[in-house]
Amino acid sequence: MIKRLDNVKLNIFEKESKLVDIAKNKCRGGVKYFRILKKSLDARDKNNIFWTYSIAFSDEKQPEKPELDRVSKPRKIAVIGAGPAGLFCALRLIERGFRPIIIERGENVDDRKSTCGRFFCQRELDINSNVQFGEGGAGTFSDGKLNTQTHDGFNKDVLELFYKFGAPEEVLYLNKPHIGSDKLSPILKNMRVFIEANGGKYLFNTQFIGLKQKDGAVSSITLKNVKTCEETEICMDDAVLALGHSARDTFKMLKDNGVEMQRREFAVGVRIEHLSDSISFAQYGNNFKFLPTADYKFVSHAGERTVFTFCMCPGGVVVSSSSEEGGVVTNGMSEYARDGVNSNSALMVQLKFSDFCSDDLFAGMRYQQNLERLAYEAGGNSYRAPVQLYKDFKSDKVSYKFGDVEPSYLAGVSFANLNEVLPAVAVESLKKAIPDFGKKLKGFDCPDAVLTGIESRFTSPVRILRDENCESISVKGLYPCGEGSGYSGGITSSAADGLKIAEKIYEKYKNH
Repeated sequence: MIKRLDNVKLNIFEKESKLVDIAKNKCRGGVKYFRILKKSLDARDKNNIFWTYSIAFSDEKQPEKPELDRVSKPRKIAVIGAGPAGLFCALRLIERGFRPIIIERGENVDDRKSTCGRFFCQRELDINSNVQFGEGGAGTFSDGKLNTQTHDGFNKDVLELFYKFGAPEEVLYLNKPHIGSDKLSPILKNMRVFIEANGGKYLFNTQFIGLKQKDGAVSSITLKNVKTCEETEICMDDAVLALGHSARDTFKMLKDNGVEMQRREFAVGVRIEHLSDSISFAQYGNNFKFLPTADYKFVSHAGERTVFTFCMCPGGVVVSSSSEEGGVVTNGMSEYARDGVNSNSALMVQLKFSDFCSDDLFAGMRYQQNLERLAYEAGGNSYRAPVQLYKDFKSDKVSYKFGDVEPSYLAGVSFANLNEVLPAVAVESLKKAIPDFGKKLKGFDCPDAVLTGIESRFTSPVRILRDENCESISVKGLYPCGEGSGYSGGITSSAADGLKIAEKIYEKYKNH
């Protein structure tokens, strides 16, 4: 019988091996099964910071987890997009006996890293393989954060699959688990090896450009090799649309083919950078050097619009995330150690449909593109990012030198006035929110904090509508999935949605 013990406290200098000793005292026959279920840091009192655990243990060995039931006659399934939603959908399809084809317009992770490296250093953009497109999706160049606000029943499966393919065991129990960009690459390759060894197939550098229907259902899809421009049509029983939030050309193609979508509200903003040590000291006091680099998460209603921090990267860098020519887009990234000089986070301002001034489906998409173009021009028309110190942003003037915080943006920066790049409602809301956050975390509103524009890919501006079986309401056999289709946000929820879609496909065919 498994026993559980909650609220076990260790001070920050005690070793976790003490937890096993605690379990031994509770098990007369010795501990044959032990697992940490949850681990979180309690730093409410800076003079008494401690780790809190929940543990499970038993004097009996636990049985192996049974394998999933499999289909007897696999169907032809295409998974379009190799981000978290697509990859985890493919993994579960493999476990259920299917042999999916994964179609990805970008490159495999190694080639993609080289291509992105050239963009960071030389600002030579590849519109098909970049921080948005390629194996692993946008999550490959991120912090690899696996925490989520959703309570999807598949979230646990997501963490277990990440662990199975090489993530640290702590992702199974940390309150805010993360992998780090440096550890994501080998995990992605391990997943690929497993998928291919079990009959799955990858088509990299391959863009989904069309579909055909028969009797209201998808019958085939058209693909284009982005290197050779050669087009191919392949018959499919089902296609999973794990597109990501930046496949704007694909969204337009789907509309032209009668796929029902609806517009969505979204948020835009900037990245803010502080010194990592300053954030950690503000959170933990003098003990910060003995603790993981601190994070934060805030929401402010001080201005006209809600402002919130998003994708906070402790000890990370701000990265160039453009995927279209003539636009600047930012994102945040950190490695597993989170030991960089700066910490950064997106500061997002919620927009409304009224800001787009149009009922057109793609009005929000065009709005995003216009902001990205303004950021490109403000940065000098070279993919350099426009930056401004907070004190100068507040005063509506261009900065001329950096203070304690040097920007980490990998493709270079140019001083500019972000008041002239961001929407007016975002400017005013940020100017009220930043000092509001400063009340919650000392130093957040420090004058030398660096703002980098623009963060515009918070979420997809459109949603592909699906029914209770997760199929498109207009084309049977199409399964909108993940962040790009408007059904998730972040790595874990996108991956969980991918697992959900795979199970729906299995339910469709399990008795056939």
